[in-house]
Amino acid sequence: MIPYSCQELSEDDIRSVLRVLRSDFLTQGPEVPAFEKTLAACCGAVNAVAVNSATSALHLACLVLNVGPGDRVWTSPISFVASANCALYCGAEVDFVDVDPHTGNIDPNVLADRLDLASQRDALPKVIVAVHYAGQPCNMRAIGKLAKKYGIYVIEDASHALAATFEGNPVGACQFSDITVFSFHPIKMITTGEGGALVTNEANLADRARELRTHGITRAPDKVHGIENEPWRYEQVELGFNYRMTDLEAALGRSQLSRLGEFVRTRRQLAGQYIDAFKDTPVRTLSQSPDCNSSWHLMVVKVSQDIRSEVFRLLRSADIGVNVHYIPIYLQPYYRQLGFEEGYCPAAEAFYREAISIPLHTRLTPEDQRQIIESVKNSVSRASGRDT
Repeated sequence: MIPYSCQELSEDDIRSVLRVLRSDFLTQGPEVPAFEKTLAACCGAVNAVAVNSATSALHLACLVLNVGPGDRVWTSPISFVASANCALYCGAEVDFVDVDPHTGNIDPNVLADRLDLASQRDALPKVIVAVHYAGQPCNMRAIGKLAKKYGIYVIEDASHALAATFEGNPVGACQFSDITVFSFHPIKMITTGEGGALVTNEANLADRARELRTHGITRAPDKVHGIENEPWRYEQVELGFNYRMTDLEAALGRSQLSRLGEFVRTRRQLAGQYIDAFKDTPVRTLSQSPDCNSSWHLMVVKVSQDIRSEVFRLLRSADIGVNVHYIPIYLQPYYRQLGFEEGYCPAAEAFYREAISIPLHTRLTPEDQRQIIESVKNSVSRASGRDT
């Protein structure tokens, strides 16, 4: 089966991990700071904090913005559950903003209306988590303007969007946000095995995130308050977590970053070929904003909801590893228990009923892509009853 995504590892990647295996530090050594420095430079950010997953990075991002009980966090329903769970981890409430049906990203017009109403009711969110779906950035200028108007923090969930740009600036520069989060899961732009990071231009946020990823412990002389002030002195100043990235992961990530440009160029080329192939067919691709340059984490196509299930089945039977991204978060059983019901975000639900993710990754061959395109067209024709 042709997988919808997979990692690409080189001999240099393998050698980078072997080098660390032969070193004195498998964790808490020099590789993590080196990776963080390279990542921050890549994103045009001042600070990067590497952790063991993007979920951990989202949690820390909420914590350093002091999200807690009584607060509200708004995010997109078309995302992985981690984009919402991070707020629940902090004891906050979660709500969802409907999406633009052409992109799958938060619709700024819907957001503006929701914020106006929430302001009248004294129920504004503390944080908006803007998810860059499939690799295309949200309209961050519009979201940032609204956040500034109402005094709201913004976290960019850029798990899909490393190396994407908005208005010519790299995602992660935090021009319209406080923190940006990335994922390094094997199917993302680069991989560290598992892993994630947050980037920010605010030193105080980065410093606190570094403490929280290591149990809330500090050795900084200006923060150690005990009577003893000896070289071995450390103090736990907050209830933190073990969210550290290992040096093995960081070395792999730094090696992968050296080929990020190559990876994204390949993805963009493949995406362009898909878009051309599906023109003038019932298969629709997502709209691309002229202000954005997607990293193309996912290749999402849309077909009529009446045939989506059958198209999915036919493609899987043809050994095409399709998937669906995503079931709206609030329709998950856990979130239904919180009071969410079908119909809450109509555009998101309509988007979900039509979406199929087809294979897009750097190991696709020209023959693979030809097979995928042909299979998609044939499956849609068969499911529509045009091919008997």
